[in-house]
Amino acid sequence: MSEPANAVHAVPDFNNQRADAFTDRMVDILNAGALSLMISIGHRTGLFDTLAVSGPSTSQGIADRAGLNERYVREWLGAMTVGSVIEHDPDNGTYHLPQEYAASLSRASPTDNIAVFAQYIPLLGTVEDDIVHCFQHGGGVPYERFGRFHEIMAEDSGQSVVPALEDHILPLIPGLRERLERGIRVLDAGCGRGKAINKLASLFPNSRFTGYDLAEEAITLARAEARESHNANVNFEVRDLTTFEHSAKPASFELITTFDAVHDQSNPHALLRGIRRALTEDGVYLAQDIKGSGHHHLDQNHPIGPLLYTLSCMHCMTVSLANGGEGLGAMWGREKALAYFREAGFSHIEVHELEHDFQNYWYVCRPSMTVT
Repeated sequence: MSEPANAVHAVPDFNNQRADAFTDRMVDILNAGALSLMISIGHRTGLFDTLAVSGPSTSQGIADRAGLNERYVREWLGAMTVGSVIEHDPDNGTYHLPQEYAASLSRASPTDNIAVFAQYIPLLGTVEDDIVHCFQHGGGVPYERFGRFHEIMAEDSGQSVVPALEDHILPLIPGLRERLERGIRVLDAGCGRGKAINKLASLFPNSRFTGYDLAEEAITLARAEARESHNANVNFEVRDLTTFEHSAKPASFELITTFDAVHDQSNPHALLRGIRRALTEDGVYLAQDIKGSGHHHLDQNHPIGPLLYTLSCMHCMTVSLANGGEGLGAMWGREKALAYFREAGFSHIEVHELEHDFQNYWYVCRPSMTVT
C-alpha cells in the first residue's frame, strides 16, 4: 500500500524543544514588528510627548490634549498596554507612560528617543513590493520612492550627530576647532537636510560651509534652516556626486565631511576620489559610517544588526543598484571602508569609536601625516 501524499515523515534528530522555542521567538518577532508600527504612530502624532508630560488620564483626556480622534487613540492605547509600553488602571480607566519609558520615547529626550528609529519600519514597508520585484528580477528601487526618508534621517541626525558635534566629534581631529574659529572652507557631501552643516555654520561664523545633495527637497529645507538660523556663511547646492572625481574643484576645501553618505552612492569610489581631489594637502576628511565588519558571522552580536541589514537591503543597497551602482550596502564593513579610503588617496587613516555611539565608526582621513 502506498503512503498518502501528505504523509509526514519523521525527521532524524528533530529537536522539538528547539522548534517550540523558535516558534515562540517568531511570535515575539511578530508582536515586536506590530509594536514598531504603533510606536512610529505614537511618535508622529505626538502621543508619547503628550503622555510624557501628563499624569494618568483617560483615552478621551489624552486625545483632547494631543488634538486627536479618541477612537483611534483608544485602540492605540490598547496596543501600547498589551505591549507593556503603557500602564493601564482598569478601575478608573486611566493610562500612564512611566517616566523611565518616556526617556526613550518622547521628544523631551533629544538624544535617546528610540521612537525616531521606529519610523524606518513603516517607511520600508511602503517599498516591500518593489523590493520583492528586485529579488525576482534584479535592479533597484530609486530614491524618490522612499517618501519621508530625508525627514526621518534629519530626525536621526538631529539627535545622534548634531548634539555630539562640539563635545565628541570635533575633538577627534586635534586643532580642528581652532582652524574653524580662524576660518576654513568646509564641505558636507551628501548633506541631506543640512542639520550638521548648519550647526557648524552657527558655531563658526569665520568659516565658509557648503553642502551638496542630490535631493532637491532636502536642499530646499536645508536652505530654509540656514535662513532661520541667520547663517550667511553656508551655501547649499543640488548636486549629483556620481562624477565628483572629475567635477570637484581641486584643493577647494580644508575639511570635508560625510555623515552616513558613502555606502549608498552609485559610485562610492568616484565620490571618495572626488573628495580627495577637492581636499587641500593639509586638509582632513571626516567620515561617519555604519559600524560593521562586512562578514555576517562577525555581525551577529551587533546590538541592532538585524535593523541595519534590513535598512541596507531595503534602502542603502537598492538605491545604489537603481542607478546601476555598486550596491555596497550599509554593512560594507570597516575593512572594505579602509581599502576604499586608501584607494582614493588617503595614506593616513584613523578609526574612532565614540562611547555613546554603538552604531558608527568615525574615520579621520588625511592625504599625509601632516597635521595642522
